Amino acid sequence: MNDAIVFSDDPVLLVGGANGDNGLLSTLLDEAGLVVAADSGADWIRALGRMPDALIGDLDSVSEATVAAMPPGQVHRISEQNTTDFDKAVRSISAPLIIGIGFLGGRVDHLLAAMTVMVRHPDRAIVLVGETDAVAHVPPRLDLPLAAGTRVSLFPMRAVAGQSSGLRWPIDGLTLSPDRRVGTSNQAEGAVALSVATPGLLVIVPVSRRLVLQQALLQADGLWPAL
Repeated sequence: MNDAIVFSDDPVLLVGGANGDNGLLSTLLDEAGLVVAADSGADWIRALGRMPDALIGDLDSVSEATVAAMPPGQVHRISEQNTTDFDKAVRSISAPLIIGIGFLGGRVDHLLAAMTVMVRHPDRAIVLVGETDAVAHVPPRLDLPLAAGTRVSLFPMRAVAGQSSGLRWPIDGLTLSPDRRVGTSNQAEGAVALSVATPGLLVIVPVSRRLVLQQALLQADGLWPAL
């Protein structure tokens, strides 16, 4: 985490500019300690009557009024254009968990870019929260205490193999890949355990189970090494 400029021993809320449900953001803000905005995510936070503790990005979409309202030491401009503001923020945060909102709505290309960033930084524990889903990159082992009947989708961003327990359709013996076999709309039969041999697998659960996913990542026995 050599690029980190924001440090926290507790989970950090990261807010992007794709907007979404104001009620969900308000809930996350109430739960959060440290709040970081990725570019125009700061405007969304400000519209709800709060300011971020830090602003990170190339600052090409956040309003001048919001930037002016923040102390200069909390504004971190990263001008390079080779990565997204989400990537800039993720690599700049050192925390046990990043909870992101404002990255799953809006344009499809932005959503796909966010999924790519999660896999590009396998050493970061990240949960992205949207209006219907919560998404995380699966570490070497992940234990999810889910109720029977809960939707559990597995989407590979590259070829990946692993094992599972507690899924209606196990993944044992399968190779999942984005151009061959994916694991959408699987279902929990109870507590789910996932073990994968390599990074690259995303797990998607209903947003109503986001706290389960967050806690599972915090309790996971290690993440992948940085690429």
